[in-house]
Amino acid sequence: MDTISRRNAMLAMGGTLLAGAGVSVPLQARAQESIKLGLLHSLSGTIAIAEASLVDAEKLAIEEINANGGVLGKKIDVVLEDGASENTVFAEKARKLLERDKVAAIIGCYTSASRKAVLPALAASKGLLYYPTYYEGQEQDKHVLYPSQEATQSVVAAAEWLVKEKGKSIFLVGSDYIYPRTCNKIAKQAIAKVGGKVVGEEYAPLGHTEFSSIINKIKAAKPDCIYSTVVGGSNVAFFKQLRAAGLDGNKQVLLSTVVSENEVEGIGRDNAAGYYACMGYFQSLKHPINERFVKAFKAKYGAQRVIGDPMQVAYNSVHLWKLAVEKAKSFEPEKVIAASAGIEMDAPEGKVRVHENNHHVYKKVRVGRARPDGQFDVVWESPELVAPNPFPKF
Repeated sequence: MDTISRRNAMLAMGGTLLAGAGVSVPLQARAQESIKLGLLHSLSGTIAIAEASLVDAEKLAIEEINANGGVLGKKIDVVLEDGASENTVFAEKARKLLERDKVAAIIGCYTSASRKAVLPALAASKGLLYYPTYYEGQEQDKHVLYPSQEATQSVVAAAEWLVKEKGKSIFLVGSDYIYPRTCNKIAKQAIAKVGGKVVGEEYAPLGHTEFSSIINKIKAAKPDCIYSTVVGGSNVAFFKQLRAAGLDGNKQVLLSTVVSENEVEGIGRDNAAGYYACMGYFQSLKHPINERFVKAFKAKYGAQRVIGDPMQVAYNSVHLWKLAVEKAKSFEPEKVIAASAGIEMDAPEGKVRVHENNHHVYKKVRVGRARPDGQFDVVWESPELVAPNPFPKF
């Protein structure tokens, strides 16, 4: 039998091909030496200011995992898609990643609307999504792991801290979509519970850039504090116009649950200085794991880059997926999600632990105040890990 005939016979039997003198590699092994992981984020559009940088953190985690032998002996191949700040695009790209690219999991989405837009694709393909953004709770999907804080882990802490430390009258302002409206329902109850009072509630469309009317209402109400859930590029205009109206961080207490160091860079450090944020993570945290993470990120992307909470959770998400895959000894989404329960990780933010049954994560909650250099000084930290409670009863 000639060489071509032997080759064809071996292919027909699922055999091996020669890979060098005296070495043969099973065809199946050659085809499976890598595994695909989908990254799905807005790289363009109004949400890109907050979301695009998550990809950098995810790629750093993937690079670290690949450098240490991959996952179950397979290197991770990245398939990156742009959701373009449009929910219909997110849905389309999720289907493409799951059906055509056959990714093992997706790390992605930022707004709750984009997450909900991909749920049908996840259900149809029995896929798996790691959603790395703080959100309003009220969800537990069997195809989703939620490694960031849900509302009770940020909104309740933020509202209680404001009333106890900064004043009892609170003005609520947010972008007009699921996250801000749900968070404000929770915030109003949390504020009332500790003796505070809501003196105003206003919303602006996503991408809105004219806040003069809302700012006039804030000035008329004279609140002790503003609680903000304005998201994305709108914050550039909102913070700049607050400062121009004499409500900068030295004169007006404002706390946001959606503005991290990364958004501050887009908003402008001068415009954000003095305002507060409630997050699970701040780049300024002083412990060895975070310092190594920050050093590695800056070495890869530049000393001028900053890291915000969603970026760090995006980084964690890749590592949590790896830990669950290795525990499950499988890439099958159903087995990976089952194996996730109880997994612990020493993350840059500190220890995190996946809840036993609700797909969310135990984590610490912190309040920081923005400095003129764009970093935050932590002014409050929960003494223990805060349990996730995505379906709170007040």
